[in-house]
Amino acid sequence: MSDCIFCKIVAGEIPCRKVYEDGELLAFHDINPVAPVHFMIIPKAHIASLADTGEEHATLLGRMLVLAPLLAREQGLADGFRTIINTGRGGGQEVFHLHIHIIGGGGPRPM
Repeated sequence: MSDCIFCKIVAGEIPCRKVYEDGELLAFHDINPVAPVHFMIIPKAHIASLADTGEEHATLLGRMLVLAPLLAREQGLADGFRTIINTGRGGGQEVFHLHIHIIGGGGPRPM
């Protein structure tokens, strides 16, 4: 999508601090971190939200979730981390491109 900020990051039009990249996925640090470590994993293909996924996305979603703890450990989060997927306006989603937040390195946080 031409107006999607994450699509522009994938296309290299907007710089990011990359954590990981392969043919399908990109992980980069959040520009407004809420903890010492805060990065996101996104699919390179535009999918607006988790609500827009189906069976055809099962492998991609699995890869995203498997990648999360690997990258979290590489970023120093051996003691644990939070994963957050905001879905839709009612779920707090602000950028309508599927993404998983990986957050940690601070003290305990309430649910």
